[in-house]
Amino acid sequence: MTKQSKRWWDRFLFRDKGFLPTKKLLVAFTGLSIFLIGGVFLGLTWPWIIALLMLAFILSLFDFLWLPSKKEIDIQRKLLDKLERNIDYEVELTIVNKGKQPVIYEIIDGLPQSFERPFPLRGKVNNESKTKITYQTKAPIRGDYDIDSIYIRCRSVLGLWKRQMVLLRENKVKVIPDITDMKEYLENAQRYLTDEGIIIKKQVSGVGEFSKVRNYVVGDDPRMINWRQTAKLREVMSNEYEPEHGKYITILIDCGRMMGTELRKGNRLERALEASLTLAAAALQKGDYVSILAFSKSVKVYIPPAKGMAQLQTILDEIYNLKVEASESNYGEVFQYLQRVQKKRSLILLMSDVRTFLYEEMALIYLTNVRRRHRFLMLGIVDETLIQYTKLHPDTVQKAMVKSMAEQQTLFKKKEKSKWEKQGLEMKEVEEENLSVAAVSSYIQMLNRGLI
Repeated sequence: MTKQSKRWWDRFLFRDKGFLPTKKLLVAFTGLSIFLIGGVFLGLTWPWIIALLMLAFILSLFDFLWLPSKKEIDIQRKLLDKLERNIDYEVELTIVNKGKQPVIYEIIDGLPQSFERPFPLRGKVNNESKTKITYQTKAPIRGDYDIDSIYIRCRSVLGLWKRQMVLLRENKVKVIPDITDMKEYLENAQRYLTDEGIIIKKQVSGVGEFSKVRNYVVGDDPRMINWRQTAKLREVMSNEYEPEHGKYITILIDCGRMMGTELRKGNRLERALEASLTLAAAALQKGDYVSILAFSKSVKVYIPPAKGMAQLQTILDEIYNLKVEASESNYGEVFQYLQRVQKKRSLILLMSDVRTFLYEEMALIYLTNVRRRHRFLMLGIVDETLIQYTKLHPDTVQKAMVKSMAEQQTLFKKKEKSKWEKQGLEMKEVEEENLSVAAVSSYIQMLNRGLI
C-alpha cells in the first residue's frame, strides 16, 4: 500500500483529516447517471446532458463551500487521570460551534483499542453556541495510556459532503487495579468481614495494649473487670485491650506465568493485586508497617516497610502496572532476597498459585529458614476447572481418564499441603471473589491471637 493510498484509507476509517462524500451525494450522482444514460437512448441531446451535470456540480460545490472550517469547531475532553480497572466512568466532551451555521457532527474519541468504545457519537450543535455530551467507557487492562486525539466529521448544509478533522487534546491516564474491596473495608471494616464471621475487636483476654475502660457487658471476661473504677462509679467497669500496633506485614506478589490464568473477572494477578491493596489498607489503618515484594524469575518491585496511609499511595503507584511474565517464578531467589531485607519478625503473606508452589522442592528448604523468624501464610485461588473435572460422570473412557487425572492432582495437592503445614507453613485456597476477605480475615485472626 502506497503512502497516498494509506492516507485515503485512514481518511475513510475516521483517522485522518480531509473531505468525504456522503451517501446522499453518491446516491444522487448514481441516480443522475442512470437518468442521463436512459435519456441518451430516448434522444436527450449533449447540451442538456452537460447542463444537468454542471447544475449538479454547482449545487455540490455550493454545499461544499458551506462546510464548517476547523477554526469554527472546538472540543474539550474532561476525563479523570486515574481509572480503576473494569469500572464504568463517564467522559464529558464540550463542543463549541463558533460558526454562523448549525453543525451536525459525528465524533470518535481517540481512546486506546482496549477501552470500551461506544462510537461514533452523533448530534447537533446550534450556531454560536456550545453543547456537552457524555459517554461511558471502561478499561479492562491496567497501565499508562496517552489519549491525544479527537476525530470529528461535520456534515454540510445539504448533507452532500463531510469534513473530517483531527483535534489534538492530550490526556494522560493511569488504569489502576479495582480498589472497590479496599474502599469497602475502609468505610466499614466490620461489615466488610461479616460474611467471614470475623470480629475485629476479638482478642485473647488481657493481651495487647490497654485501650480504655468501659461499662461491663454480657460476654466480657470477668477477669478484665476494673474493680477500682467499679468502686468509684458504683457500676461494673471493664478494661478493654487492643492488639499491639507496629507489626510488620510483608506481602509477596507472584507475577509468574501461572498468575496469568484467566478467571471469571480478570486473571489471578489482578485478584492478587486487589487483595494485596485491601490487606495493606487494613494493616496501615491499624498502625502496622507494610512492605511489598513483587517477583517472577527475579525481584521486580520492592517497597520497604513503612506505616501511615501515605504508604498506601506509594504502594499503589509502584504496583499498578505490574504485568504477568512468561517465565516461571523463582521462589528460591525471592526468599533469599527477603531474608536480606526483612530482619524484623513479620507476617509474610504470599499471593501465588498453590499447585505450582508445591512442585518447588527447594522452596521448602528456604521457607524452613524463613519460618524460624517470621509467620508464613500462602493464599491462592481455587482451581475451579480441576474441581469440575473431579465431578465428571465417567460414562466414557475419555471422561474416566480425565476424572482420574484430576483426582490424582487433587490428592497430590492435599498430601503436599499436609507436609508443608506440619512445618508450620499455612496454606489456603479460596474462591476468586473471596481472596481479599480471606487475606484481611487471616491477618485479623493472627493479630487477635497474638501470632505476629
